[in-house]
Formats: sequence, C-alpha cells, structure tokens
Amino acid sequence: MSLWDKIKGEFIDIIQWTDDSQDTMVYRFERYGNQIKMGAQLTVRESQAAVFVNEGQIADVFTPGMYTLETQNMPILSTLKGWKYGFNSPFVAEVYFVNTKRFTNLKWGTLNPLMMRDPDFGIVRVRAFGTYEMRVIDPATFIREIVGTDGQFTTDEIANQIRNHIVSNFATTIGEAKIPVLDLVGQYQNMGQMLTEKIAPHLAQYGIELTAMLIENISVPPEVEEAIDKRSSMGAVGNMQAYTQYQTATAIGDAANNPGLAGGTMAMGAGFAMANQMGQAMAPPRVQQQAAPASPPPVPQEVAFFVAVDGQQAGPFTLAALKQQASERALTPESLVWKAGMAGWTAADQVPELSALFAAVPPPLPPQ
Repeated sequence: MSLWDKIKGEFIDIIQWTDDSQDTMVYRFERYGNQIKMGAQLTVRESQAAVFVNEGQIADVFTPGMYTLETQNMPILSTLKGWKYGFNSPFVAEVYFVNTKRFTNLKWGTLNPLMMRDPDFGIVRVRAFGTYEMRVIDPATFIREIVGTDGQFTTDEIANQIRNHIVSNFATTIGEAKIPVLDLVGQYQNMGQMLTEKIAPHLAQYGIELTAMLIENISVPPEVEEAIDKRSSMGAVGNMQAYTQYQTATAIGDAANNPGLAGGTMAMGAGFAMANQMGQAMAPPRVQQQAAPASPPPVPQEVAFFVAVDGQQAGPFTLAALKQQASERALTPESLVWKAGMAGWTAADQVPELSALFAAVPPPLPPQ
C-alpha cells in the first residue's frame, strides 16, 4: 500500500447510518478520530435527519437524500469554518443522525392513585394507564435541549419525562372535567385528544411531537369495584320489592310444608307481616310517607300450645282455652305442654305464659 493510499484511508468519504433498532432516537456517526473528506458522500434515509456539529455548535441539518459535501450545501459550517472562497481540504465535524420516525406503543401510567371527587361515590382514588406515540420534529432543538453529546440516545432516556407530563396533565384534565367514575369509560378518546393538545406545547420545547395519546384503562380501588358490582346486581334484579315478596312467599311455603313447625297459619301470618315490613323498608322515603296500604294487614294470631293428655298430643289450644281447662283442673301445673320455638315438652307451671293461669285457680277443697 502506498503512502498516499494510507493517508487517503484516514479520511471518511461515505457517511450513512442504517438503523436496525426500534428505540434509537439519535446516533452519533463514529469517526474514530478520522476527518471528513471534502466531497464525501452523505446518505440520509427516509425518517432520518443528519445534524453537523462543529466545535460544540450546531451547524447544518440535512433532510432525506444523497449529498456530496461541498461548501455550497454546508453554508453554516462554511461560515463557522471561514470558507469564504471555497475549501477542498478535509475537515472535522461531528455528525448526528436523528431518527424522525414515529415511536409507538410507549407506556405511561400513574405511579400513585389520584384523588377525585365523584358524585356517586364521594372521594375516590383512581389509577390510569395507556400508551402514546411520539416523533422528533426539530432535530436541532432535540439535540440542543435533550441529547447533548450522547452518542446513542434511546426512548428510555426521555420516557420518564414524557410520562410525568402526561400524568400531571391527566390529573388536571380529569379534575376539570368532573366526569363521574362510571362515565369515564365513554370519554377515553376525548380525554386522550385533550391531553395531546395540552402536552403539545411542553414537548415542542424539546423538539418532540406527541402524535397520539391513548387511555387504555382508568381503575378504582377494589372496595369501590365491589360497590359497583353490588349496584349492578341490584339493577339485574329489577324490582327489589317484587323480588323481596317472591323470596318471602317462597320461605312461607317452605315453613308451612315443614312438619316440624307447628301452627302453619301462624307462620304464614308472621311471614306476611315480615314481607309487609320489608316492602316498606325497600320503598323510597316519599313512597313510605304518601302511599297508603291497599288492604289492612292480617289479624295477628294468638299463641297456641299443645298439651299431652294420657300420652297423646292434644291441641293446639289458645290461652283462653287453657285458662278454662285450668279452672276445670283439666290442665294442672304438672301437665306437659309445647309450642313452636320450645326445645321440648315442659311442665305448664314452668312456662311463663301459663304459670299465671294457676295462680287464679283455687286449690282443691279439703276432703269431708
């Protein structure tokens, strides 16, 4: 190899960058100390821009195309170098390739819950997350304000800053909108557009454009989700009063068909009374005050007892009937009695409702 070929090899005559990554925003063309040859070929591909930096100052910016580097197409660099009348010797300059394509599927989300006042649930905490798209629209500003001398700048290095802008403006937007939590799902697209417009001026200072802003989900704490599920269940039932009446009627039928429960009519009467009370409780306050019952409530049933007579079950007897039997001494304090709710057969004088019956009965006459 001749000395001229060796010297010629020290100069760069082809400048280009083929990007095979998906997250590189800026790449500094590696020269390894070599100088750029005047007349070198510069290739800038679609979705790229080439920025020349001379001694720390941004000079010329090249858009997509193929260029032969001459003083005519490097006016700023020529001025900085003092090439007033043309110059053919090699020169030193840093070349930064800026990726101007659209970077998609970038994530954002709230690190901490946001407090908001909701007309349905009061003060609630909400979280949100989604994706956004961005691209570089001003390569020189982007290098000057963000990249600096970073030789390989990726989306991760600016993602946190953009996320902070998104979350801050999201909190302001959702607070100003005053949209109930249950209605937020229908406003995702509108809120995304509002956020894009609010954030645009901030990112323009960095030479970046936010091309799309997507809200994927706005969630509430588990306890609020549980309350929403309960409300949905109530809505699925429909008429709560009719549902309660149906459930009560079913329970009354089961009680009446149970042989272990004596006094089926008593159970039914109590069931109807309970159903009436539950229906009033489920009705709105105004309905409770204004609506009059369509028919009088059922007549309450007297307590009835069964009596063991000669090893056989007799009855049921009302208190009036048992009082008559006590006066005739057919019912004695030792007689075994039972009613619904008692654990077993018990002596009559041990039952509070019946013990008073024997106090009014005179003792038997002494023998003659």
